[in-house]
Amino acid sequence: MQFKRSDRVKEVMREEISQMLMGEIKDPRIGFATLTRVELSDDLRNAKIFVSVMGSEDEKKKTIKGLESASGFIRSELRKRMRLKFIPEIIFRLDTSIEHGEKIARILEELKSEKIQKDSKKYEV
Repeated sequence: MQFKRSDRVKEVMREEISQMLMGEIKDPRIGFATLTRVELSDDLRNAKIFVSVMGSEDEKKKTIKGLESASGFIRSELRKRMRLKFIPEIIFRLDTSIEHGEKIARILEELKSEKIQKDSKKYEV
């Protein structure tokens, strides 16, 4: 199976930006953020970086604003670390899939406990 070049590049970008988030970006607005995925156009000109952020809605907005302001630094670091003719424009997006999954798991757990309660009442004498 052959991979597109953009697939290989986005994996390297994900690793490099994750390293930057862990120790090189010092913006105080950026809270507990985890890079979840990168979507890169086939022409390598545009990248959407999806980030999961723990905290309140206000903290999430501040983190995205901080990341947007750090995008110039991130692009310049990517230029140093990667051999690309063009460094993609970076757009940060909030990834809510983890929170959505937690909500579904919580609802399923509640339904399971309700079913257990109904079953135990059915068999009581």
